[in-house]
Amino acid sequence: MNSKSIDMQGGSGLPIASGASVATDALVAPGDSAAPGGAVASEANGGETFDVAVIGAGPAGLTAGLYAARAGLRTAVFEQLSPGGQLAQTERIENYPGFSEGAGGFELAWSMKEQAERFGVQIINEGVSSLDLALPVKQLRTPYGSYSARSVIVATGARPRKLGVPGEAQLTGRGVSYCATCDGSFFRGKTVMVVGGGNTAAADAIYLSRLAERVILVHRRDKLRATPVYHDQLAKLENVSFMWSTEVRALHGEEGKLVSAQVEHLSDGALETVPVDGVFVAVGTQPNTEFLAGALPLDAGGYIAASETGETPIPGVFAAGDVRAKALRQVVTAVSDGAVCAEQAANHVAI
Repeated sequence: MNSKSIDMQGGSGLPIASGASVATDALVAPGDSAAPGGAVASEANGGETFDVAVIGAGPAGLTAGLYAARAGLRTAVFEQLSPGGQLAQTERIENYPGFSEGAGGFELAWSMKEQAERFGVQIINEGVSSLDLALPVKQLRTPYGSYSARSVIVATGARPRKLGVPGEAQLTGRGVSYCATCDGSFFRGKTVMVVGGGNTAAADAIYLSRLAERVILVHRRDKLRATPVYHDQLAKLENVSFMWSTEVRALHGEEGKLVSAQVEHLSDGALETVPVDGVFVAVGTQPNTEFLAGALPLDAGGYIAASETGETPIPGVFAAGDVRAKALRQVVTAVSDGAVCAEQAANHVAI
């Protein structure tokens, strides 16, 4: 596993959620001009129809774009943010094939973006706000206009899940974070808490141990769910401690900054206030599917119900990467999804 997070895809191509930590790199494809608000002024906006429209520029979306463009299809990838999704926020990925010493997440994501563009993918810096999938030629709407495509691949990924406790929303960006590699440097020499028990939480704790004076890992169970390699690394870190069978119940601030977390010890229900300068939440993800508004069927968790080849019940519409209901969400499975969906989209366009 990588040293920050499970290798999730997560490129959104959606409007930015309030309070989200985002990169600000603008992606303007060669030959395009930037429209107001960072949008790309595309000739497609005037009525041009793409063969394939990919929503989201994470590993799944960029791979789908690459494979579709190499198949000779006119391809656009929609992404409001910088490329890579959650991969771009990963300090290092160690289980992606071909990199014996690991690879930086942002660097890998950027290389995927440049490779896709080299084969003619047009990256449009607009978030897709709604879809009309009823007709053979699909319609995509953004805040800046409408686009048409014969096939659509949804690769909008997932975003960090929140704790849902009092004080969290008010203190997000003021001590509460969902990205250790994005915000860890603000907490040098301070005390931080990591909430979660999976690979993301373990990797975050390891990363933060190099910056913070003290790292407290809080998990609701009595052992981590993370893979064994993380257990061994954490055991060697003198500034990392654990609070087992414990859940965060509230976050408290003073003068607009986080000062403590209230936790409950599940064994006896006792409450404890823990002084902390930062809380890093790593309790899973939720899919970016709200914009679909019923256009595609979702499972109970909000993920798109699609086959292993990415096919949805609507001909010409596919789902790839973390947004799809699946057993394993990793960069390697996301790029696989993207390639498969591009092949399926090419077959559909050829009909």
